[in-house]
Amino acid sequence: MYDYDLMVIGSGPGGQKAAIAAAKLGKRVAIADRFDMMGGVCVNTGTIPSKTLREAVLYLSGFSQREMYGASYRVKAEITIDDLLARTRHVIGREIEIVRNQLLRNHVDVLTGTAKFVDPHSVVVEGPGRGDHNRVSAANIVIATGTRPARPDTVAFDGERIVDSDQVLQLGRVPDSMVVVGAGVIGIEYASMFAALGCRVTVVEKRDTMLGFCDPEVVESLKFHLRDQAVTFRFGEEVSSVEVSGNGTITSLASGKKIPADMVMYSAGRQGTTEALDLPAAGLEADARGRITVDKQFRTSVEHIAAVGDVIGFPALASTSMDQGRLAAYHLFDEPVRELHELQPIGIYTIPEISFCGRTEAELTAAAIPYETGLARYKELARGAIVGDSYGMLKLLVSPEDHTLLGVHVFGTNATDLVHIGQAIMGCGGTVDYLVDTVLNYPTLSEAYKVAALDATNKIRALEAVQAGLPDPSSEAPPTSAGTDGDAA
Repeated sequence: MYDYDLMVIGSGPGGQKAAIAAAKLGKRVAIADRFDMMGGVCVNTGTIPSKTLREAVLYLSGFSQREMYGASYRVKAEITIDDLLARTRHVIGREIEIVRNQLLRNHVDVLTGTAKFVDPHSVVVEGPGRGDHNRVSAANIVIATGTRPARPDTVAFDGERIVDSDQVLQLGRVPDSMVVVGAGVIGIEYASMFAALGCRVTVVEKRDTMLGFCDPEVVESLKFHLRDQAVTFRFGEEVSSVEVSGNGTITSLASGKKIPADMVMYSAGRQGTTEALDLPAAGLEADARGRITVDKQFRTSVEHIAAVGDVIGFPALASTSMDQGRLAAYHLFDEPVRELHELQPIGIYTIPEISFCGRTEAELTAAAIPYETGLARYKELARGAIVGDSYGMLKLLVSPEDHTLLGVHVFGTNATDLVHIGQAIMGCGGTVDYLVDTVLNYPTLSEAYKVAALDATNKIRALEAVQAGLPDPSSEAPPTSAGTDGDAA
């Protein structure tokens, strides 16, 4: 009855994995996306280019070597936008080829163009070379169109002086000063990148804090570090207007303050890319932010149409989108599949990185769950000195009752990689005792787990001793600088 068993709209992480999963099941699959967006937002304007830009900033600015060679150290004295974007363009081109090859290798038909619903089972793909063959029908459809930066109607974006987070990747120069409106993940990531380049950054946020879902101690460490790089924070402030004046911009705040800067970047959230889909033709609708509601199997209100990735909202991560696409395809074809583990990490690619998994201290306190902390600081690790990171830290939240890990919070070099060790232990129901009794490579940053585990168990042991009426063992010897000396175990 239909041209395909599955039609996927959007070739980002969610759409790509949905298409390949269905193809592995022996289904006839097609995927539609614009020629200039193969790989989706993730590859072209989002995750991949922004993280590649970050890597270029870290290398060219010599940021990680400043601890050893001084704050003025640079790998390249004059860093141009071409220096930064050359690496980004190379990686984007490579990733696009990988995506395209994976789809073709799995016999997925790639339809170049923009898809729009005609009815619940049919779409029109409008693009170059489609001719009279632009209508395609499918038994099942997956929507994976992603998001775009939300743009306030009152702001005149020009792509040069006033930009959104996508347009940052098309800048013609590195600004001397910048106002970042919005202290969400994307805003803070870019603020930290430009600060590392020596740009004077002012962050304006209408809330009283930033990254409220993270551990407060980690957030304070990041703020301290950014302030040390001359980043100014304006919390509890709203932007009333932004004007281009002469060779710069003037950002006026509702409080009356005016901030001059070379450039203004808005990071005011994301908007689902659903306008061109003509959702009503399929019996669907999106909310005010362009997002589509789905159930636990990622099905929309129309049973044979699923939606995955950023277009369905939180957590809006490339990592989760991939698995959402895979699971959606399985569910559409009634294929048995295990659900995702609820324990999922969050990674924030600021300079330095933040990553965590599990609960925060605030969440445990609110739920009246007892816990003990174990802390390791990079400055006490040999590897920390080797890589030039004296500010990083790893915190474990441990149950004093059964020694299970309740949360892992990392700030510093390789945080987004290190968090997975704690995630694996928590996911398998392991305890902090495993870390105490396990040998880890030396010198590594992973050793922080051992140090933090010993710190936590020493505190738990001291508590148990006091409860039993015994002398506090921690009072028998003077503590180390952070109370984490492994010999004290």
